[in-house]
Amino acid sequence: MRLAHIDGRLVIKGPQGYLDAAEASGGRFGPDPQAALADWEAFSAWAQEFLGSAAATTAPTVATDAGTVWGPPVPRPAQIFAVGLNYRDHIAESKLDVPAEPAVFTKFVTSLTGHEQTVTLPEGLVDWETELVVVIGRHCHRATRATAWSHVAGLTVGQDLSERRLQLTGPAPQFSLGKSYPGFAPIGPELVSTDEFADPDDLELGCRLEGGEVLQKSRTREMVFDVPELITRLSAVCPLLPGDLIFTGTPAGVGGARSPQKFLAPGDVLVTWIEGIGTLRNPMAAA
Repeated sequence: MRLAHIDGRLVIKGPQGYLDAAEASGGRFGPDPQAALADWEAFSAWAQEFLGSAAATTAPTVATDAGTVWGPPVPRPAQIFAVGLNYRDHIAESKLDVPAEPAVFTKFVTSLTGHEQTVTLPEGLVDWETELVVVIGRHCHRATRATAWSHVAGLTVGQDLSERRLQLTGPAPQFSLGKSYPGFAPIGPELVSTDEFADPDDLELGCRLEGGEVLQKSRTREMVFDVPELITRLSAVCPLLPGDLIFTGTPAGVGGARSPQKFLAPGDVLVTWIEGIGTLRNPMAAA
């Protein structure tokens, strides 16, 4: 099952295209993507049944064109967790030791944006970080590795954009602020349910500049702490709520670790992909 947030409304992907979820369900579910995640078990059961019915092939589809506004598929999560230093090659390029525990920070909800949305670059050094983003679908507290995936609604593509000067300011680095300017958490274009993957722990991910070089390319199996381990360790402390996001870390290839360093500039278009999920595209603009 694939969900998206198009022109302010929740849509599901049917055999002929995107379908308005509120209309297709006869009003049983509303147009708000966040509300569907809050009632994920009921919504996903209905969607799976509907998508397997004849009605899904005849329902009117939602048009998408150059004027379509793609919102983040999860627009208002209660909590956004982010994990640093979670790929060994990125740890090596950062010249740091492999952490014994996940390095956790947050990105604030006002940093969220969607596919094809322009990011306004603040003053400073703005870097890219391709990330698999986990969307929680069921309340989760003190999960085990064996149960962790059962609490996940789906996966989406994300970028943990980072302004490196502010991030590394002071004796205590400002990770959350440096990574939370408006637009610094693009996600999308779709949320893909876990049953769509043969192995959700092994997906190719990467990013490139449109018309230019590949900046990052790796596989999620290279994580130090995989998705079940992250859910287990995070939920041991914080209850995870339906709709919460977990940015799971980035592989090698970030601009700040290059020689010479390279950062995003106005006019760049950052294209981010994850196998089996899709491609996220975000133009960069000057303030």
